Amino acid sequence: MVRSDTRTHELELGPHRSSCFLGTVAPVDSLIEYLQQLVRSGEHYIRLDEEAKEILRERIREGKRTVKTTPREIRPTPVPSAASLQSSKSTQKEVPLPQLKIEGGNASEKLSSLRKQAEIWDPALSLASLRDTMVFAAGNPEADLMLVGEAPGYEEERRGQPFVGKAGQKLDQILKAMGFSRESVYISNICKFRPALKNQTTNNRKPTPLEMQACLPFIRAEIKIVGPKCIVALGGTAAEGLLNYENQPVGRMREQWHEFEGIPLRVTYHPSYLLHNDSAVTEKRKVWEDMLSVMEFLEMPISQKQRAFFAEK
Repeated sequence: MVRSDTRTHELELGPHRSSCFLGTVAPVDSLIEYLQQLVRSGEHYIRLDEEAKEILRERIREGKRTVKTTPREIRPTPVPSAASLQSSKSTQKEVPLPQLKIEGGNASEKLSSLRKQAEIWDPALSLASLRDTMVFAAGNPEADLMLVGEAPGYEEERRGQPFVGKAGQKLDQILKAMGFSRESVYISNICKFRPALKNQTTNNRKPTPLEMQACLPFIRAEIKIVGPKCIVALGGTAAEGLLNYENQPVGRMREQWHEFEGIPLRVTYHPSYLLHNDSAVTEKRKVWEDMLSVMEFLEMPISQKQRAFFAEK
């Protein structure tokens, strides 16, 4: 079994990436043999980075597109009744959550009241799948730009601030290149608690849809209070939580504007994706193109030097 949310083994797709996934030498056999070696050595799970998962998704999609069927294999698709559709919707219906009480005269005071409620937010804590240290948000309560990630990790939980680990340092570099300071934007996460794992140390996992749903009232309230001119969703999980898109790769969501409750929203790769692809200039360029679009939308001055960052020579 291959799982992407476990702590035990991270598959470094260096030379294996080209042979196992890019279709050079015996792709399936090489992968199976490698996984069998891991099982024999006592490993039962591996963790894939975002690029590896995207490659696997693309291979699955290609496989589905190339499947050929004969007339005898074709079966009519049953048309669901209105009753069955209603039943299906009811099973996926969002669980009613308590109403937030927003108090205070200005944005800072209102966000402070949200923070206090988040610390004891029973819908999240009662799931028993999240850790109990709440990490809220940081930055300018009246920012034009709001950035939203998925959930706090080890460093964020330890320091009580979002995006302060290695991914946060990468985000700081991106913001600086845009002309922003960390204090001039508003940074938050969909999930306010670090998703838990058995025997957890520094390892992290992405939040489940149920965990994100439990915390969603806070990000909605934050966006309403801050009133940013635009939002950047950092990574597929944040985009899923805000836009309700399921299993959509970031590559398909970026390069276009979306909308969250009337506010323009841009999707780009999570900074951790760049850490796994630190030497890939093309991937850095993709993120930078997304940020250039944000700068243009905000009518920020853009120099020729900025436009040329990570561009092909």
